[in-house]
Amino acid sequence: MTTELKFDNRTTKVQQLIDYIQKSISARELKVGDKLPSINHLSEKFSISRDTVFKAFSDLKKRRIIDSVHGKSYYVSAHDRSILLLLDEYTPFKEVLYNTLRTKLPSYYNIDLWFHQYNEHLFNQIISNSAGMYSKYIVMNYHNEKISKVLSNIDKKKLLLLDFGKFDKKGYSYVCQDFDEALYNALETIKQRLEKYNKLYFLFDKNHKHPQSSKQYFSQFCIDNNLAFEIIDEYTDNRLIQENAFYLVIKQQDIVNIIKQGKRANLTIGKDYGLLAYNDNPFFEIVENGVSSIGINWEKMGELAALFVAESTPIHLFLPTIITDRNSF
Repeated sequence: MTTELKFDNRTTKVQQLIDYIQKSISARELKVGDKLPSINHLSEKFSISRDTVFKAFSDLKKRRIIDSVHGKSYYVSAHDRSILLLLDEYTPFKEVLYNTLRTKLPSYYNIDLWFHQYNEHLFNQIISNSAGMYSKYIVMNYHNEKISKVLSNIDKKKLLLLDFGKFDKKGYSYVCQDFDEALYNALETIKQRLEKYNKLYFLFDKNHKHPQSSKQYFSQFCIDNNLAFEIIDEYTDNRLIQENAFYLVIKQQDIVNIIKQGKRANLTIGKDYGLLAYNDNPFFEIVENGVSSIGINWEKMGELAALFVAESTPIHLFLPTIITDRNSF
């Protein structure tokens, strides 16, 4: 074990020792069947208590990464089962993805969850620093149109791309969604219900990372069906909700603002105006009389990610875009 270990105050010494051993296994400094240094040796080497070492060994043994002979000699029993889950930003539906992945995998898998916040520098740093440290990588790219070059540092067999994917994915496993034709086709399924509205609004956000190409397909749908429409790049409080209008909304904060304005104007959601949220949220079932949503099944995405991790099964799939109808339009 040549990897250095310098303790700091970010986490407990137990966790840092666990990470140290896992990195040694990932770097193949320790291979399956290799004997680990004794508790006494690590205690003296790093000036830590025997109890700290014992707790680290117990955690790794519980996750079946190491095993012991008569509770004394410890050895590597399997390749490291640590997973890097790198998502773009926190949202309730990303939590559904994480919880499903966690539930579907055996408890001995360790999931390190990070968010890159669409920051390219941060994304590159996380990927570069984690290369070779994990048995599997589950990553949401920071851009829908181009794949990050730094991902070439990761073994393609160990990498699963999620959500974004309008780029060459040859050789990669992926579970993505289509923000273009799938949006158009989903709107087609509710076309007759949309025809009753005077105007259809698509509330975008010029600073949001939702693919801009969705605007083109929303516009084309409206043009093809002779529907009046408008795309709003920034929603402000002084923009009043229009009666008999339909709103397709991306940002969850904009959904809250629209509902508030509707109440102030004594307009009833689903009756006086229509509302359709992009991507579901568990709270949509109970807000008002329910808020309809359009998007993919994030629980299904979590299930497929777990399958990729547990069975190393290559996946090449675009999940269908569906509308969850809760009578808000």
